[in-house]
Parts: sequence; structure tokens; C-alpha cells
Amino acid sequence: MSQQVSAVFSSHHDAIEAAKRVKDAGLKTSDISVIANKDVARSPDSVSTGAVSGTALGGAAGLILGLGSVAIPGLGVVAAAGPIAGLLSGAVTGGVIGAMIDLGIPADRSEEYERDIKSGKTVWAMEVDDEKADSVRKILRDCGAIKI
Repeated sequence: MSQQVSAVFSSHHDAIEAAKRVKDAGLKTSDISVIANKDVARSPDSVSTGAVSGTALGGAAGLILGLGSVAIPGLGVVAAAGPIAGLLSGAVTGGVIGAMIDLGIPADRSEEYERDIKSGKTVWAMEVDDEKADSVRKILRDCGAIKI
């Protein structure tokens, strides 16, 4: 069985570091979704650390390529990578909340995450096998997640 493990980071750089550590632990980064408002994802802090360059995650993180920008009604332009990016591209009416629900995140938490994105935080989510979930949560805590 598998489950969705999700977290909120106040630092986009910390979210990318969590993805790097998950990769270092031998898990597939293609299962990781990262979403932030466009301004956060392109902040000087993110660019200077190599986490975001233009619209592609890469550099020091070397992980999820193809961070794309999507205009979401009521939220504005967001930057997204991973499975959620594909869901967002078709989410004209459901927006971020609908895409997160499609990922398996409960509606109430999805609504909270949308507010977090609006306030400048980065949301991180990953479908993970049950036996790996605790180790992923530990990585998220160690990287500074403010909500798991």
C-alpha cells in the first residue's frame, strides 16, 4: 500500500533540499510534487542556491526538471513540478485544491495548503510506500517543514 505524505515549507530552498535528500535515500523524485507561488519559486534566495533557474528546478538540487508556471483562477501564477503540474494544467475550475485532492490530499488540508501557497510558502507532496512513509516524514522534519 502507499500513502500521500505532504508538508509545508516556509523556505522554497528547504523544500528542494528535502527532495534532494529523498533522492539520496533512493526514492523516486518523479513521485514528488512541489508547488509555490511564482514569486517564491523565482526568489533571489532560490536562484542563488541553484534550486531554481528560470523555470526549471535543477542546479544543486539536480532533481525535478520542468518546473512550469500555471495561471490558477483566484491564486494567480504558480510554479509547479511533479505529478501536480500535470493535474494543474487541466485544473481550470478545481484549481490547486482540485489538483491536490486528485493527488490524494484531503479537501480540508488542500484548502489549507492553497492558503499557504498564497502566503508565500511551498507545498511538497509525495506518494510513498507505507514502509517508507516514516523515513520521508523524518527527512521533511529535518529539512525544516513547518507542517507535515
